[in-house]
Amino acid sequence: MQEQPTTSTQATAGAHYAFKPSLIGAAHQFELTDAGLSWRLAGRSGVWPYTDISAIRLSYRPVTLQADRFRADIQHGRARITVVSTSWQTAALMASQNQGYRAFILELHQRMAAAGSKAALSGGLGPNLYAAGLTLVVLLAIGMAGLFVRALVTGEFSGALFLLAFAALFGWQIGGFLRRNRPLAYTFTDIPQRLLP
Repeated sequence: MQEQPTTSTQATAGAHYAFKPSLIGAAHQFELTDAGLSWRLAGRSGVWPYTDISAIRLSYRPVTLQADRFRADIQHGRARITVVSTSWQTAALMASQNQGYRAFILELHQRMAAAGSKAALSGGLGPNLYAAGLTLVVLLAIGMAGLFVRALVTGEFSGALFLLAFAALFGWQIGGFLRRNRPLAYTFTDIPQRLLP
């Protein structure tokens, strides 16, 4: 990794982004400069030229305190930086930074394209992880359908209603997660909107 200082004159509007990944410690700070992606995190810093960034993976990653959370994994050789659309504020509050995150990710893609980057651009979960998640959901759906039929046959209508309500909630939560995180490859001109806030 190259260690280069950056100056404020190199930056343009919308080219800055920062978030706190935890309550303890400093914020992770990023800046898009003429030299490349400048980053500062956990006491380390550096600049990755846009043409040296080897891959970007965008995904939708909700957590308990923030259902609307997006993530970008930026890779440079074996090194990887993770950028998320939320920031810790207090022990019970994770703030959304959707507009800043979206502007930063779009600007990063634009600058990489202008520099002639050959980075691998992908979205969603990895194919193996996605297949495992889909298999688990199908198995759970089969099991719940069996329980639902059994509840109807034995006259346990309150149990059947509970299963329907649970299936609807589960389908809404997990179905939305899997739909947004379907594996895909994209281009600089066709960034998947479902993986951006």
